[in-house]
Formats: sequence, structure tokens, C-alpha cells
Amino acid sequence: MSTVIKSPITRFLERVPAQVLAVYAIVAAFSTYFCMYAFRRPFAAANYEGLRFFGTDIDLKTAFVISQILGYMLSKYIGIKVCSETTRKQRMWRLFGLIIAAEVALVLFAVLPAEWKLIAIFCNGLPLGMVWGLVVLYLEGRRTSELLLAGLSCSFIIASGVVKGAGRWLIEAHGYGDFTMPAMTGLIFLVPFVISVFLLNQIPEPTQKDIDARVQRESMNASERMRFMKEFLPGMLMLLTAYFFLTAYRDFRDNYMSNILLEMGITEQTKFMLLSELPVAFGVLVMLGGLFLIRNNRWGLIGAYAIMLLGLVLMGGSTLLLDNGAIRGDVWMVLVGLGAYLAYVPFGSVLFDRLIAATRVIGTAVFAIYVADAIGYMGSVGVQLYKDIVETDATRLDFFRRFTYGMSILGVVLMASSCVYFLGKAKKSLSADR
Repeated sequence: MSTVIKSPITRFLERVPAQVLAVYAIVAAFSTYFCMYAFRRPFAAANYEGLRFFGTDIDLKTAFVISQILGYMLSKYIGIKVCSETTRKQRMWRLFGLIIAAEVALVLFAVLPAEWKLIAIFCNGLPLGMVWGLVVLYLEGRRTSELLLAGLSCSFIIASGVVKGAGRWLIEAHGYGDFTMPAMTGLIFLVPFVISVFLLNQIPEPTQKDIDARVQRESMNASERMRFMKEFLPGMLMLLTAYFFLTAYRDFRDNYMSNILLEMGITEQTKFMLLSELPVAFGVLVMLGGLFLIRNNRWGLIGAYAIMLLGLVLMGGSTLLLDNGAIRGDVWMVLVGLGAYLAYVPFGSVLFDRLIAATRVIGTAVFAIYVADAIGYMGSVGVQLYKDIVETDATRLDFFRRFTYGMSILGVVLMASSCVYFLGKAKKSLSADR
């Protein structure tokens, strides 16, 4: 039997108190995914005003957004297999390869002729969709997973605003064009990404106590993945339907924030983008991190659903306040952002981790996360095409407001129903263990 050689950092982390390891893991994972967003989101900081896609009614920015999402969505389908089968030794090198491929695509986006730029931005999204799953593999299945995954989730909430703010800064302060700015933003974050991944790779594997508390996480082959879906099909269909629209909603706000702010008369966008997501991230961190205090996995699952339902209610309620003149547009953007992320983030972190622990099924949360993501980004593409092709006369602000009401109502119904379903499955599992 071969002996696994551990680095000095890993051996040190195995000896430190659990709190120190948790802080280290959060910082390393946060930094890794934060830097990744510099390769995915900065192009959305440009407005590409007045440009159309080959003379159609589709805005050029919409075409770029959809092209990247299609690559990102395909990456999620690939990731269902790749991430769920990736071994510990392969993780770091795959992360390096994925981010280098994304930066090369951004360089091509800058230099290729206009008709080829769509392909470049598609190729940019293609590797990036697998980064989340590879990072989550380091964090899931631990007694502190809620805390770790909450910290990780804050990365893309904050990073989305920061990298777009950095993009606007490169355009406004340094004169970079809309097409060269994304590659420059990625280049700035390349070395920090490499360092972050190296540090992330030093995290030791879950201990026996972690395994006892959260079920052992194992890679899943095709038959095991199919068995998981058959076992939970009704509940998964409800979750996937909700996530289909929720991802579209989150992406619409994220990609068109600049346009929506302009329609509300908010012109100082750089400062807003840099700072607006900080209270959102803090709220998500506090709510999801609090699940760490719930040791019982069934109650932990209930807690995750309660947070998602709260988020959906906040989205609808804050829009009512806006329509009645009770809050300003900038406050509304922060509140619907908080609500959307409270509902959205658990899908990629604590929801499936607790679901697996509560039902005692053997597998990995990353598989379920990637099934949801693959479906979710289909919704993102569909909704954006619907807006530009069907509701051509509606402003993005008006469309977004109506979308918020619909998402809030539909989401509450689907989330509550799936909660009842999975709690029944968890109860059966508990009875079987007895």
C-alpha cells in the first residue's frame, strides 16, 4: 500500500484546533473563487450601448451574456461527470488548467474580429463552470461545512460587484475599451488565483468524526448518479424548477445591473457596484453560517429551507415597498439582491450537503449541485432571450420588477412543497437506521 505524502502545511493543519482550520479553509476557498470571478464577470461591466447582434432586436450585450452562459451551462453538464469523479490529486491541476483556458479566451475576445467574439466569450464560460464544484469538494462532508460553504458563497456575491467595479475603473480611469478590459481584469487576478489554489489544496481530508456526523462522501459513477435521481425524483423536480427561474433571476440582476441602475437614474455606478454587495454577502454569511450551530441534520435541512423561503419573501416584499414609494431604487436593488442570494446560495452549498446527511444516502453533494446548475443556466438563457425577443418594448427595469413578483410567488410554492417531500425521506431514513 502506497503512503500518501503530506505537505508541511497539511500536517500543521491536521494538528491545529478546528476553528483555526475552518478560518484557513474559508480564506483559501473564498480567495480562490473570488479570483475566478475576475475571469467570468468583468465583461458585464461594459454597456455596449447601441450595439445590436447582426441587425436583430437582440442587444449585443445580451448576445455576449447568453454566449458565455451557454459555455458555462455546458461546463455544468460536463462537470456532473468530471467533478463527481475527480480525485484529490487531480483537483489543483485541473483548477489551474481551467483558469488559464478562460484567460486565453478573454484575450481572444479582445483581439478577434466582431463576428468571432461570441465564440471567444463562449469558450471563456466553458472551463469556468467546473471551478465551483472542484472547490466545494475540499469543503463538503465536514462538521463545519455550513460555515465553510457560507464563507465560500460570499466570494461570488462580493466578487461580482468588485470585479465589475474594477472593470469600470479600467474603462473610466485607464481608457481600456469594452473588449480589452475583461482580459486585463483577469490578468490582474491570475497570480492571486494560483496562490489561492495552492493554499486550498493543503486542506486535510475530513476526519472520522466528520464522516460519522455527515456521511462519507464518495465519488459517484454513472449508475450511482442515476440511482440518486430515481430515489429523489419528485423532490428534485420541484427544486430544479425553482432553480431554473431563480438562476435566471440572479443572472438577470447581475448581468444587467448597470442598465437597471441607469434606468433608475443612478449614474455613479462604480461606487455602487463596489459596495452594494457587501451587505448582501454579510446577510448571507450570518444566515447560512448560523446553520453550523444546528447539529441535527433534519433540523439543519429545515433551517436551509427557512432561509430560502425568507429570501423569496424578501424579494416580493421589497418590490411592493418600491412600487409604493417607501424605499429608493438603490435600496431596493440591495434588498432583492439579498433575497435572491438567500434563496440561491443554499443550492450550491448547504442544501444538498444537509440533504445527503439527513437522508444518509452515499454520494457527493457536488453531483446534485451540478445537476441543479446545468438546469438553472438553461433558465438564464431562456429568460434573457424571452425579454429581447418577446418583450422588446419593456425596459429591463420593468421586466425585472415583474419577474421579481413571479419568482417570489412560484418559488415559495415549490420550495415549501419540496421541503415537505425531503423531510419525509429523512424520516424514513431515520426509521430504517433504527
